[in-house]
Amino acid sequence: MREPMTHKLTIPGTLPGLNEYINAERTNKYRAAAMKKQAEHVIITLAKAKLRKPIKTPVKMRYTWYEKGKRRDMDNICAFGRKVIQDGLVKAGKLPGDGWKYICGFSDDFEVDKLNPRVEIIIEEVEV
Repeated sequence: MREPMTHKLTIPGTLPGLNEYINAERTNKYRAAAMKKQAEHVIITLAKAKLRKPIKTPVKMRYTWYEKGKRRDMDNICAFGRKVIQDGLVKAGKLPGDGWKYICGFSDDFEVDKLNPRVEIIIEEVEV
């Protein structure tokens, strides 16, 4: 039995939160779609550059959200962020899908780093 492979992806900066996305959607649906598309573009570009091969087995994803401070609620940070990241990984061809068959779990941790906000994602392949 082989050791499960792990992959790490770091996204510099912060992603829009769920509240920001909802507010954009309420003011103009095209603005919200553009916000999601721009965030996905960042993920796609990073995933293609940093993740060598497509991941074929199911995975567990561990997110660590490094924020500038504690201003945004944790659920606001990760709800939209996970969606954008997982959709971006699929669109980049690094995950075959983002349903139950391909992502069998995820967890979130939160830290403050005023000078280097980012999202670190550990993607662990899981034997089934």
